[in-house]
Amino acid sequence: MQAIYVQILALVLLSLGIATALCRRNVFFVLMGVELALNAVNLSIVGFSKTLAGAESVAGQIIPLFTIAVAAAEACVGLAIVILLFRNQDSADIDNYSNMRG
Repeated sequence: MQAIYVQILALVLLSLGIATALCRRNVFFVLMGVELALNAVNLSIVGFSKTLAGAESVAGQIIPLFTIAVAAAEACVGLAIVILLFRNQDSADIDNYSNMRG
């Protein structure tokens, strides 16, 4: 598989993730859009690393493992915050949280 096809797929996934994060009003869909965009970046890094040889290729495949771990921690913290907000507002709509400004 050529690297350009991987990059096109990563671009499509990144576009879908950003569009989902910006257009949706539900907090869960916004978090899923952010995760989709992060996974598209990981796919792009792995796609570029397949074109390199030797140690650079291995480093390009190890770096996404760290970003996946950070994304998993971000998802856990984000979902915990959403659960706490949902308990107070009884809604997952982003517009309902605008009144929480200090």
